[in-house]
Amino acid sequence: MDALIGEWLNLVIRWTHVITGIAWIGSSFYFNWLDSKLRVPSPARGKVEGEAWLVHSGGFYRVEKIDVAPQEIPAELHWFKWEAAFTWISGFLLLILLYHLGQGAFLQNAPDGFSDLLGIVGLLAGLSIAWAIYDFTWKSPLGEQPLVAGGLLFVLLIAAAWCLSKYMTGQAAYLHVGAMLGTIMTANVWMRIIPAQRALVAAAKAGTKPDARLGKEAKKRSIHNNYMTLPVVFIMLSTHFASTWGHQWNWAILAALMLIGAAVRHAFNLRNRGRNALWILPLAALAMVVLYYLVRSS
Repeated sequence: MDALIGEWLNLVIRWTHVITGIAWIGSSFYFNWLDSKLRVPSPARGKVEGEAWLVHSGGFYRVEKIDVAPQEIPAELHWFKWEAAFTWISGFLLLILLYHLGQGAFLQNAPDGFSDLLGIVGLLAGLSIAWAIYDFTWKSPLGEQPLVAGGLLFVLLIAAAWCLSKYMTGQAAYLHVGAMLGTIMTANVWMRIIPAQRALVAAAKAGTKPDARLGKEAKKRSIHNNYMTLPVVFIMLSTHFASTWGHQWNWAILAALMLIGAAVRHAFNLRNRGRNALWILPLAALAMVVLYYLVRSS
């Protein structure tokens, strides 16, 4: 590929990835914040579960959340799904452009006969397996124990990072872990959240009682996505920080930074619910300092 064409493809796809990623993460932050600020209206109004008054850009807004589904679906209903789709598509194309068009140049020791096609097939297989393990775990009885299920999946993810670091450059390993998380997040939207929402809309249009369980399951997956945002954002930025992915313990550094990112997200989620959780932020800052000295001394 011509170098200039490659550079401009990189520019366009990366720009698209950042723009759509901002839109997706922004909506995730907003709706999780909004859920924590909803209050039962007084006096009660029909099926309104909660409401919030907002002031922004010179105007006042009143946002209501309906219990399960409204009696009648409005003619214009806004969905939040394309942000996730285009973030994943652009990220996938960017990963192929940078790491899978070079006959294994991203591998530390590319095997004889390795081709771009084989690398892309392996990438798709790996992403599919990551989603299948995640989804199976949360649909299994283990999913009723969030700390156990989350801990197990985190260990498996870091094990994957360790394996990748043995065969790929550290930079590529980080981004492939990010691709796993991004795939899980996108699949959550398109394979779990959106189908649940469609079922609720269909039930409301048909005049039947919607299944509240679908809404709860969709919300659980949405919360999972919310906690993955900051780790994924770090991975998106990680190419600029060779002291992380270039270190001999790069997989362990990644694990620590992902935990710190999730902890910061947890602090803000708790604060949004009115709980005093800002003490987590100094601990996260201290963890960064400790991690710096560990990296420096090893």
